[in-house]
Order: sequence, then structure tokens, then C-alpha cells
Amino acid sequence: MKKLTNASADDSRRDFIRKTIAGTTALSVGGVLPGFSAASYARILGANEKVRVGIMGVNSRGLALAGNFSLQPNCEVISISDVDTRAAEKCIATVEANQKSTPKNQPDFRKALEDKDMDALVVAAPDHWHATAALLASKAGKHVYLEKPCSHNPYEGELLVSAVKKYKNVIQMGNQRRSWPNVALAIQEVKAGVIGRPYFAKGWYTNNRASIGIGKETAVPTWLDYELWQGPAPRRAFKDNLIHYNWHWFWHWGTAESCNNGTHMLDLMRWGLGVEFPTKVTSSGGRYRYKDDWETPDTQVINLEFANNTAMTWEGRSCNGRTIEGNSAGVMFYGETGSLLIESGNSYKIYDLENKLVKEVKNDLQIDPRNRMNPSQTLDAIHIQNFFDSIKKGTALASDIIGGHQSTLLCQLGNIAQRTGATLTIDPTNGHIKNNKEAEKLWRRTYQAGWEPTV
Repeated sequence: MKKLTNASADDSRRDFIRKTIAGTTALSVGGVLPGFSAASYARILGANEKVRVGIMGVNSRGLALAGNFSLQPNCEVISISDVDTRAAEKCIATVEANQKSTPKNQPDFRKALEDKDMDALVVAAPDHWHATAALLASKAGKHVYLEKPCSHNPYEGELLVSAVKKYKNVIQMGNQRRSWPNVALAIQEVKAGVIGRPYFAKGWYTNNRASIGIGKETAVPTWLDYELWQGPAPRRAFKDNLIHYNWHWFWHWGTAESCNNGTHMLDLMRWGLGVEFPTKVTSSGGRYRYKDDWETPDTQVINLEFANNTAMTWEGRSCNGRTIEGNSAGVMFYGETGSLLIESGNSYKIYDLENKLVKEVKNDLQIDPRNRMNPSQTLDAIHIQNFFDSIKKGTALASDIIGGHQSTLLCQLGNIAQRTGATLTIDPTNGHIKNNKEAEKLWRRTYQAGWEPTV
């Protein structure tokens, strides 16, 4: 791991973190997890040396992550950074109650990165911030837990891959299902041939999101640092229907439902089919349900083909929550001798070609994939501990940034196909678009002057 500059005492502490073998008790793949409290975490994990983290972006998902990180006995949250003073205060109180120590209120995360006590930065700010924040943290010698999608556009994803190679730090993407035991077991079964050769996969996400209306330009609220919120994005006037969540549906800041929730399912499909970059991508859909400021599709179907004679499709419905296979989110693998369904939670079912259920692996934890803040705290803790293990002892990441970029890119290519109305031909060696200048223009974005991301 990259050595962090600090005083000798802190260097010794970091050396211990990297070298210690003690830490997380292994959770067997396929095991069903009981509900964990902070006390039971401490008993099971038995870890004393703490990884010190800062959290960036704590209004919704970031608040849940801050709570989860602060419950880990081998972690201390030492700083909270948010452009919303209200969100920061709420998160600090949550963390303080969990770990019995108070993190610093550091509104600008760049200032927090100067703290030599910080080992890692957790990035849960809006999508247009993800790669830029991770790159700045990498340059500061920090490890990064980066919420999905890892980037706003493909160019940024490639920068992140280059950053890990240069700085030798750990960057874990937050596609937490990679660490859910029964999901991992399901993928193992697919790869072992339980349904024969898998050749097609379908993933989906459904919800009943309301209209965001027509926004009005208005004064920036006193609790918000809108300048810092915009960060690397070119400046636009503040509107009253943008913050905190609706930015997802504007291309300027967000990445559509495909990257918001589709990343999880496209990642599982890519994992199960054993593919990296596609050969062909198409997308259809649009903003159908309401007439408002929402720019990205509320209904979208992305189709991807791969060189190993496999294909996948992802269906997203943001404004009609009718389930598929009884699940609001999920993945179905289709093979030569049967099908395997990964459900919304940590469970799966196997069917033969006659649609007979031949195996069911259940989970006793309640998962709500439509909960945009904290759908699966207990299971996500496994992903967090994998991140810590990678920092402390070099354990392989469940979702390293190379795979994170590859999965995010599938969503991004679908969005580019959607926005250009084109069938994209892709170089399967690197994921780049071939022979389409209009589509290639969307490979990267323009940046606010002085905010261009670099490695």
C-alpha cells in the first residue's frame, strides 16, 4: 500500500493497519446473517486497531454510510464534510451516538484531506463529484470507498483506473451486492454450470417516483454552499427542485436511473456472464410519465452484446413500480439447462427448463431496494469490512475500481446510445466507441475552469 506521510507514531499505526493479520472473522459464502448490533459487531470482529475515515456527502446515502462505518469496531469516523450545514449536523450527531466520539465538521472535504490522521475517504456526494473527489483523495495518499457509479462519464472512469495504478491505493466501489454472501454463491453456481452455459441475462429496477415539477430560479438557501456543491460541473443557476435528490435526473449532474440503480444489476450480469466490455449497445426509452424538468429516461431498456456469444438487457422503470418475477429489482440468468433468479435481497432461486423450482436459497434479512438511503445496512457491512481488509492486509477487493469502471461503463454506454439514438459499435478490448463522432463527444464532459480532473 502507498505509505502515508505522518509523524513516526502515526506511521507506526498505519504500518500496523497494513500488516496486522487480526481483523474480520471470515463470513462463509452462502451463510445467512443474523441482524447485527454495534455490540455484536465488536464480539464477532474483535478488531482493536481502527481505520480512520472521513465521509463526504451525508444528506441521504452518505448519512447511512456514516452510520454504518461508525458502527464498525475497527473504524473511527473522524470528519464529516457536506455543503448542507443541516445534513452535517444531523450526521455528526448520528456518528457521535454510535462511536462515542465526535467527528470534525469540515464542510470542504479538500480541507479534511489535509488531515494526516485520515486513512480513507468515503465519497457519497452527487455523481458529478464521484471521480473528482476520489482522484483528489488518491493524490492526498488516502484510500477511497466510492459509491456507485464510480464516475459521471467514461473518461473519468479511466482516470480512476490510472490513479490506482499510479498511487497504489485502495478504491472500492459501493456495489455492495458483490459482498452479499448468497448473491456471491448464486454467481458461483452460475459459473459452475448449474444452469448449463449462461448465454443471456436480464436485470431490472422499478419504482414509483413522483414528478419533480418545473423548477424556479431562486436564492440559494442559507444552509447550502451551492458553489462547492457544483464543484467540477459548469455553473448553472440554482433552482428549487434540484437539491437534494432530483439532480439524479439531469444529465449535467446525474447519470439517470441506469447508473443510479441499474449499476448494481448490470454489475451482477457482467459478473455472472464473465464479460468485460461489450461489442454492441442499444437503448430505447424516454421521459414518458410526466411533463416536468426531468431530463433522463423514466423508462429505459438497454441491450448489450458481447464477444463470447452472450447478451444482457436492463429494464428501468422509475415511475411504474410493477415488479418482475415478484421483485422490484433483480437479475435472471438464462442458460442451456435452466435459469437462476437473484432476487432483490440476499437470496436466489434455480429453475429447470420446465419452470420447476429445483433449489431456493433464502435470506432472513429484510431488504428494501427502493429505500434510497439505507436498503441493507447489515449486509453492506461485509463490503465495508472487505474494504478494511484490503487496506490492512492486501485482501482482494470484492469490487475493485477496474471492475467498477467496467460495470459503470455498461450503464454509461447505454445512456450514450439513448441520447444519440444510435446503435453503438464498441471495441471489446477497452470499451471505446467506434466510428461515431457524435457518441464519442459524450465520452467526457466539459468542466468548470480550474476543476478539470487529473491523475
